[in-house]
Amino acid sequence: MIKTKELFDEAISLPIETRMQLVEKLLRSLNPTQKEIDKLWAKEAEKRIEEIKSGNVKTIPGEKVFKKIRARLNS
Repeated sequence: MIKTKELFDEAISLPIETRMQLVEKLLRSLNPTQKEIDKLWAKEAEKRIEEIKSGNVKTIPGEKVFKKIRARLNS
């Protein structure tokens, strides 16, 4: 396994164009693109719809939720 210092040293020795590409790839790996985020949210929404349809979760009317929130904030 490559040690961190060796990896850094090797990365620094790369040509500047290659280092720039490496930096871009590393940053992308930390910050998913909006398209990737949208896919994840769509998957989550589909999962939640199925849970509601199957009866595994119970929905709560929005009015009731907001009433409960207001009560907590006012206490």
